[in-house]
Amino acid sequence: MTRIFVALRPALYRELFTHEADQELHQSGEVTYQVEETNLTPAMLAEYLPGYDIVITGWGTPQFDAEVLNNANRLRLIAHSAGTIKGMLPPAVFGQGITVTHAASAIAPAVAEMTLLLILLCLRQVHRLDRQLKTSGAWDAAKTIGLGQELAGQRVGVIGAGYTGRCVIPLLRAFQAEVWVYDPYLDLERARQLGVHKVDLAELLSRCPIVTLQAPPTRETYRMIGVKEFARLQDGAIFINTARSHLVDQEALLAELRSGRIQAALDVFDEEPLPPNHPFLTLENVIVTPHVAGASRQARIRQGDTVVAEIQRFLAGEPLLYPVTEQMLEIMA
Repeated sequence: MTRIFVALRPALYRELFTHEADQELHQSGEVTYQVEETNLTPAMLAEYLPGYDIVITGWGTPQFDAEVLNNANRLRLIAHSAGTIKGMLPPAVFGQGITVTHAASAIAPAVAEMTLLLILLCLRQVHRLDRQLKTSGAWDAAKTIGLGQELAGQRVGVIGAGYTGRCVIPLLRAFQAEVWVYDPYLDLERARQLGVHKVDLAELLSRCPIVTLQAPPTRETYRMIGVKEFARLQDGAIFINTARSHLVDQEALLAELRSGRIQAALDVFDEEPLPPNHPFLTLENVIVTPHVAGASRQARIRQGDTVVAEIQRFLAGEPLLYPVTEQMLEIMA
């Protein structure tokens, strides 16, 4: 009998796994749940793991350090119910022959929709109109905010064509936007299939009035958008970040926003929660949200469903749809 350990807080498990998904999981093997409503420590995880073939991990699961791996005497599959997995997996996991999968693809549609929403808000200034009417009731004054813009016909630059980027692209194209992409790992044939124009970063920044970041946080992408890159943006450009703050020099972005030359919508920050007195919260040309782009009811359910389906494939000896290899860690979130 396959033994499965769920290394998630009970409340988080209930949020991700429907009754139907839980029932399917039980059909795959003998399931044991974490009982603590707190995140496990490495020592606690190490104590749990002996004798288990599969472990379901997620937000709050500790790193699989040497003690954990030494105790994982039967472990064959780590099924991660969230996206970001790098910090949890030392190379020794793969050296021990453990298979890994994750649910990043399940979160990407929610991030993509939020990205589209933020672009539309910036184009039409709905948030400012709403705030003006609610604070002053001044109908005519609200109209002085100015005419909005349509997305159709706009050139939008997407930085990164991973899971989220590939979800953003068809949404933009459905609005009849012209999509340009910078991603060094995207080949021309795949760009043709996606219906996008592949360009280098400098050209994308200088020629796209709307720029959205969807790249993963890696050594290669650390602070990839800084003073020089912001200077390339057109006057009045819209800059969206629903990826990671790791990609952006926050001080350079703040200086550009204070100049009033561009506007932005930001879901991620170097310091989270964002301090109440942070300058981002005082600027009219910035929309801020509390790192919730990937948080939707549907995404949560997809995460659980994805994990169960991957476990079923693994046990049936079928190829996984979302495998994670050691080589992939360098270019993924």
